[in-house]
Amino acid sequence: MSTFHKVWRLGADIDTDLLAPGHAMKHGIDIIATHCLETVRPEFARDVRSGDVVVAGPNFGIGSSREQAVAALVHLGVAAVIAPSYSGLYFRNAFNLGLLLLTCAEAELLQDGERIGIDRAAPAVTAADGRRLPCEPIPGFLLDMVRAGGLMNQLRQRAGKDAPHA
Repeated sequence: MSTFHKVWRLGADIDTDLLAPGHAMKHGIDIIATHCLETVRPEFARDVRSGDVVVAGPNFGIGSSREQAVAALVHLGVAAVIAPSYSGLYFRNAFNLGLLLLTCAEAELLQDGERIGIDRAAPAVTAADGRRLPCEPIPGFLLDMVRAGGLMNQLRQRAGKDAPHA
């Protein structure tokens, strides 16, 4: 865990319309992503960097089942979302698209701009000052999905390994 990630701190109840606004849904993910979180963090889509993490309060991803709410964060390079709780549909969509979600009861102790490390094996989050926040265990099959870049990539990789060789 030598890589540290910048925290983008959000509040509670971040819904899918904030992540992928309805007015942008007629466009592809490249345009939708430019509108991600525009009403709560107008600078987010412009300034987020690959490997940054989103830290939020409870109920992250509530609202519709739109997959684009996850795809926008993936497109922008977000490495993980850390929150005390998630919408069930968002949780499923995130792992299906390869986005790591860490359920951490103490997520709200992390501050905007702070640098943190993520230990997927524990799982836990470690702040640059050494504070360690435990997270709920993640089943191995979900971590495999994240490592593969999502369910479809995982299935393609499996199909390639299982395909007969000429």
